[in-house]
Amino acid sequence: MTNTPRVAVVILNWNGIKYLRDFLPYVVASTWPGLDIVVGDNGSTDGSVEFLKSAYPQIRIIENKANYGFTGGYNRVLAQVDADYYILLNSDVEVQPGWIEPVIALMESDATIAAAAPKVKAYHQKTHFEHAGAAGGFIDKFGYPFCRGRIFYEIEEDRGQYDITGEVFWATGAAMFVKKKYWDEAGGFDESFFAHMEEIDLCWRLKNMGYKVMYCAESTVYHVGGGTLNSENPFKTYLNFRNNLLLLKNNLPVWRAFWIIGLRFWMDLLALFRFLMEGKRKDAWAVSRAHQNFVRRLFSSKKGKTTKIKNGSLLTGMYNGSMVWEFFVNKTHTFDKLNPLKLR
Repeated sequence: MTNTPRVAVVILNWNGIKYLRDFLPYVVASTWPGLDIVVGDNGSTDGSVEFLKSAYPQIRIIENKANYGFTGGYNRVLAQVDADYYILLNSDVEVQPGWIEPVIALMESDATIAAAAPKVKAYHQKTHFEHAGAAGGFIDKFGYPFCRGRIFYEIEEDRGQYDITGEVFWATGAAMFVKKKYWDEAGGFDESFFAHMEEIDLCWRLKNMGYKVMYCAESTVYHVGGGTLNSENPFKTYLNFRNNLLLLKNNLPVWRAFWIIGLRFWMDLLALFRFLMEGKRKDAWAVSRAHQNFVRRLFSSKKGKTTKIKNGSLLTGMYNGSMVWEFFVNKTHTFDKLNPLKLR
């Protein structure tokens, strides 16, 4: 790299003062020359802004007037940040020395690379991958996302089995590197999502536009996970089911979206009954509310962000099969046991 790209690490914070205290020192110690560090605050009430002003006067703070969620918060903050590359970093991520350099080098090597992510491992079990990203994101033909190193709730130990840099379907929003020009071209996050799966939607749009999304095995970060919404929160259940349907509607051709979404409604109902059998009535109701909200959106003026699918769009990382069938029927619980012929 002859001219060093301008890189900005942008952390979106909402009442995360504990994570800022614990993990911001590692970000500040990053070795990328001229690195800009920005904290966008989503209307915190826990003293986060006051802490930052006192402990880190060199860090730029951009204050949103309210909590606009992950999507709206980042859209408003990044509109005020000028850089060649954005790194969207969760506040509960511990970065390592030299974590930026290999990812930027990878992205600089190919003008068609729009986004990338490092390996994401679990902060509390550092021998294992972490749910949100692991060794690169994939998706099946029915819209179920999964990762190398994580299928549904099955988390693999990192034994170096996925230490191969390459193209994937989506890059985790916990530590997403994205070229600003492609972020702008895609229009940023779809604010209909609020939080969860918005990064998959963005990556799918970028791929429909003909760009690549990459996984960089030479960089590793450690993610706590569940810092804002833990996995037991019914609101997270609602967002996951509702947003998964939005994901399909936004990015599939209309004819294909019609029958896949119809099938997904029936598959989601099976999940609803499973929640009821497990005594998780709030989660079951969350699935029902997700469907109701999705249907209302179909007939509203809020159409979400879509892009025209270019000929030769790069859908590398899509699995031409059902992960539900593979996992629950075939008992395939690790990525390396999947049929490679079904992977684009």
